Amino acid sequence: MQIILLSGGSGQRLWPLSNDIRSKQFIKIFNIANDQHESMLQRTLRQIRNIGENVSITVATSKKQETILKKYIDSDVKISSEPCRKNTFPSIALAASYLHDIQKISLDEIVVVCPVDPYVDDNFFVAFKQLIKHVSDEFPLALMGINPTYPSEKYGYIIPVSTEEVSKVKSFKEKPDCQTAQKYIEVGALWNGGVFAFKIKYVLDKAQKLLGCSSYSELIKKYDSFQSISFDYAIVEHEPNIKVIRYNGEWRDVGTWNTLTEVMDTNHIGKAQVDEACKNLHIVNESDLPIICMGIENAVVAASPEGILISDKVRSAYIKPFVENIHQQIRFAEKSWGSFKVIDIENNSLTIKVILAKNQRMSYQCHRNRSEIWNIIEGIGYTIIDGVKRNVKTGDIIEIPIGCKHTIVAVSDMKIIEVQIGKSINVEDKEIFEFNL
Repeated sequence: MQIILLSGGSGQRLWPLSNDIRSKQFIKIFNIANDQHESMLQRTLRQIRNIGENVSITVATSKKQETILKKYIDSDVKISSEPCRKNTFPSIALAASYLHDIQKISLDEIVVVCPVDPYVDDNFFVAFKQLIKHVSDEFPLALMGINPTYPSEKYGYIIPVSTEEVSKVKSFKEKPDCQTAQKYIEVGALWNGGVFAFKIKYVLDKAQKLLGCSSYSELIKKYDSFQSISFDYAIVEHEPNIKVIRYNGEWRDVGTWNTLTEVMDTNHIGKAQVDEACKNLHIVNESDLPIICMGIENAVVAASPEGILISDKVRSAYIKPFVENIHQQIRFAEKSWGSFKVIDIENNSLTIKVILAKNQRMSYQCHRNRSEIWNIIEGIGYTIIDGVKRNVKTGDIIEIPIGCKHTIVAVSDMKIIEVQIGKSINVEDKEIFEFNL
């Protein structure tokens, strides 16, 4: 079975833990053992593997998130990376072409597409085995509809022809008001959970028709010129013959702080103290500073290097426009090689704490508008500056002038204080070079 997981998101609704690079699926928030936590992505991958053997996973993501994604997946999970964000139809078309052109998967192979972050039990993924059985020449698309538990205004609705477990789709409805949603439910409507099954050939034919190309190389080359459009709008709502299967198990969209705290198995993560008057309070603290809450009810408190959120749980769903008004450099990011945290910003300098994992290295790069100083505060490794290797250890200071090619390789886990100095400090000022160690 081929599964494409859609891993995107702009990281706004779970601010301050999420940002443009680290969207909600990467936040480690689900307790697994001994105060260890896993992310939504890790949970989903673990559940898919519980289906059994012969499951191949490809994650469709954006270029911005590719680096952090590599930190969370094993080598057997493939990545289809968008050059820029263009919504789900171009992303799915690119992933389908990647499977066919790069991974040499047959055009007749059936693929299941699913968001990376639903909160479900294992039966959700087991149901994929039934879903693919309903893809045929007559019905080229099969969807999984979620049996509604209440008349939600947050989801689109699938209206089936019948209330049987498997039905032809009659129509689709946009997010309704509560009263209209109740009417949909009374005639057997299902929530649209964004799960589709189809043959690779079907999507590539649609890509050729709507995008003007279908090969992986052409899609990559022309990607930034494509219209940003969802798979629903581009394909699903125009296909006359679609089957839908009814899923009755647990399914939750944990896209807001309110819904996320409903599935958390602990009320406090990180340094936090509360008094006995606090009720229905959740705290997630990724900072090194302690949080104390007294007499607070029905609220969420979240802190990270990006900022602090203190909100009534219901009101937390309306955070997006406030986050859009924040214009600052990303303060924390995970990378395949470790992580970095901004600890000080001045007009002509930026100070960062870098954690570099054992046997990992930064890219071999140079900057045209800034110099750098590395202070090794823990660990051993070596630098390469303009091709010259130098062993480094705790206490060493390395100066990197403007224009010098440089990298650092960790022999053990390393912690580095990096000071960037220049009148124009930005993430675009980076030129990366090939280098064989």
